[in-house]
Amino acid sequence: MSVRRDGGAVRKAFSSPLASVFVIVVTVLWTVPTLGLLVTSLRPKRDVTADGWWNALLHPDLGLDNYHTVLFEGGSGVSTGLMPFLVNSLAISVPATLFPLALAAMAAYALAWVRFRGSDTLFFVVFALQVVPLQMALIPLLQLFSGGAHLGSLTLLPALDLKGTYAPVWLAHTMFALPLAIFLLHNFIAQLPRDLMEAAVVDGASHFKIFRSIVLPLCTPALASFAIFQFLWVWNDLLVALTFAGGTPEVAPMTVRLAQLSGSFGGRWELLTAGAFLSIVIPLAVFFALQRYFVRGLLAGSVKG
Repeated sequence: MSVRRDGGAVRKAFSSPLASVFVIVVTVLWTVPTLGLLVTSLRPKRDVTADGWWNALLHPDLGLDNYHTVLFEGGSGVSTGLMPFLVNSLAISVPATLFPLALAAMAAYALAWVRFRGSDTLFFVVFALQVVPLQMALIPLLQLFSGGAHLGSLTLLPALDLKGTYAPVWLAHTMFALPLAIFLLHNFIAQLPRDLMEAAVVDGASHFKIFRSIVLPLCTPALASFAIFQFLWVWNDLLVALTFAGGTPEVAPMTVRLAQLSGSFGGRWELLTAGAFLSIVIPLAVFFALQRYFVRGLLAGSVKG
């Protein structure tokens, strides 16, 4: 009874007018920098260096010249526009999100509902892999991709000729994402009704049929939630892409080009803000497209009954 009373008090406090005003204020404060970024990206260079972005609200002189320069022209000592790097970011982020999502969903289902000897131990090993820092794994993985794996004179894995391709970046992001993805999806899948699973088995459904027809539709919120986090992580990544793909325009992501936009002396803010705003448009579109699943995925398992 006490827990229920405390829960009602908390719910009432968060639904009060004061809480609503607080949320609105925080939202406005959070949005102001983004608005400033957008306005600055639309202003000419002379205005950006002369006064603050808020002056453009009173005396607007806005245009899309900065975006055209950033996307299709060179600048700051680089002859290539941002468009090839934008395409590279999409070519890296989409597969690097789908690969761990598919593998983690299958592994989570197997660990949750397919009982075999050592399944619990395997799950705890996967869970423990989350503590391995990403930075410690970069050099061993790079050596593995470039030189292979050897035990004395015995070659366990030949050198993979993946230089200049997206494959090493996909593999690295998939490896780094799998432990957390399996852990989160396992906890979600393990909470599915046992009666539903047993009824499917009685009807003669195979594990693949159960996974495809029952588990995947019910796990859509959890899958979408992880997809958002993974896509944002890969899209904003610079370290992994530079380590495994290099900085060439053929495979480098947009974060590499953004680091070069301001020039050697920190100028060209009008180009940097245009590029930065372009870099947040696609993640925002992904988030808003999956927002309803994202909220359901966060709340999944928090309330029973």
